[in-house]
Amino acid sequence: MTVVDDRPAPPAEAPRRRPNPALALLRNSWRQLTSMRTALVLLFLLAVAAIPGSVLPQRGVNPEDVRDYFAAHPDLAPVLDRIGAFEAFGSVWFSAIYLLLFTSLIGCITPRLRDHVRALRSQPPPVPKRLDRLPQHAVFAAPTGGAAAIAASLRRRRWRTVVRGDEVSAEKGYLKETGNLLFHASLVVVLVGVALGSWYGWSGNRLLVAGADNQFCNTKQQYAETTFGPRVSSGDLPRFCLRLDDFEATFLETNGQPESFNARVTVDEDGGTPRPAEFSVNSPLRLDGANVYLLGHGYAPVVRYTDRFGNSQTSPTPFLATGDVGLTGEGAALFPDANVDPATGKRDPNLQMAFTGLYLPTAPQEGPFVRSEFPTERNPLLNLVAYRGNLGLDAGIPGSVYELDERQVRSGRVKEVGTKLLKVGETWTLDDGTRLEFLGTEPYIVLSVRYDPGSTLLLVSAGTLLLGLMGSLFGRRRRVFFRVVPADPENGSPTSGSSLVEAGGLPRTDHPGFADEFAQLVAAVGDDGQRDERAGADDRAGAREGAE
Repeated sequence: MTVVDDRPAPPAEAPRRRPNPALALLRNSWRQLTSMRTALVLLFLLAVAAIPGSVLPQRGVNPEDVRDYFAAHPDLAPVLDRIGAFEAFGSVWFSAIYLLLFTSLIGCITPRLRDHVRALRSQPPPVPKRLDRLPQHAVFAAPTGGAAAIAASLRRRRWRTVVRGDEVSAEKGYLKETGNLLFHASLVVVLVGVALGSWYGWSGNRLLVAGADNQFCNTKQQYAETTFGPRVSSGDLPRFCLRLDDFEATFLETNGQPESFNARVTVDEDGGTPRPAEFSVNSPLRLDGANVYLLGHGYAPVVRYTDRFGNSQTSPTPFLATGDVGLTGEGAALFPDANVDPATGKRDPNLQMAFTGLYLPTAPQEGPFVRSEFPTERNPLLNLVAYRGNLGLDAGIPGSVYELDERQVRSGRVKEVGTKLLKVGETWTLDDGTRLEFLGTEPYIVLSVRYDPGSTLLLVSAGTLLLGLMGSLFGRRRRVFFRVVPADPENGSPTSGSSLVEAGGLPRTDHPGFADEFAQLVAAVGDDGQRDERAGADDRAGAREGAE
């Protein structure tokens, strides 16, 4: 006999879809990038990547030092230049680490912020069944009012509470996670502020000598050193001009240390009415779209050179301070247009003149005259060396206006023709009959003009970062639970028919002082209940007396 199975066949299982390898790889890469371990590694790499920018000279800050480094290390410098070591903070590898850290922080903060907001909006969890298994446990007499009185006492101590019948759940310490998120969010804002300053900020340094003929206007060509963001052009600079009217500096008589500085200038903003202004080291001059800082100061000896044809050239020449307490200055007075024949208008480049040396505001009474004894001008003296020859200024090679090109001296194109000590008002007559007069000095200041659109954002985010860090370090997450249970007279209840409270505590993070806090909290809840009971008894007694 044939048996026929007429039961319906089971439905065929749908074939399992194989995950897309590309999506799986992308998902795993994103998880790795947004992990805390990756963020810490990137933060460490960012610190390591900043080392070349701190150790090696940077083109945007000091191109002269970069040129000197190439001259001192002709084999190593080109290799470092190819990897962007002289422009470290604008290099591809530094930007890549910066952007990866930025992305990692955002990807790490976003889910944690969502979970934290959800936790803040949710109620504390229900009371566990076995409170005696929690790290902290206590039993005490129930206060009048039961669970409601316990919850009120906890709320007065800023605990988030929820009452479920005869049970009270409370938690505290969300400040830790709030501070942690605030710290990381502020770090992201710090990166945004740095990016804004890097893209849209600019700065420039300029030496300004006092006098009506030495006006400085805010154009890129008039700066000695500039740093412009990639989004900034010369047309974005605010229009203003500065003229140094006077500079005052005071020093301690005991050791010559600086005491105060004050620069008085005339400001002409965008063709408006010129106005006087003052600023000092700790009080910059704030203009529309720029801040002017005082970086340094010194003296510019005013010398007049008369050539063999009787033509005179007068110029204040800044002598840069060497850094000693006496404010000794070192510089050069260059006269490339000297000895031009007025009849033919021709200039012999081999008759160009240069004077280099030291300026001593307070020269010693006896030599050697190489260092000033005090920063104010009490015995001013110029210690000069004269050179004659082709100064090399027509070769088109960039050089400093504050020093003589030593390559011209070593090659023999420029030769030394004498040395002289000059006081104010004295004249030096050289071997060819030409003369150099020391007329006096003018003060000069070193200005730093800066604009950083991210500075305010950096300041606010840095303060917020510190607040978040303190909350993260000192916040402690913990929970407490209370259950009101009927007392058992046979097991030592205070009075027959009274109720007991069973309490338990659980620290969510490492909290060595939680045991003491739990004990104080239990005592406080019991004391509040006793005070409420005594207050109720007093009210009832007062009501009876009033009725009698």
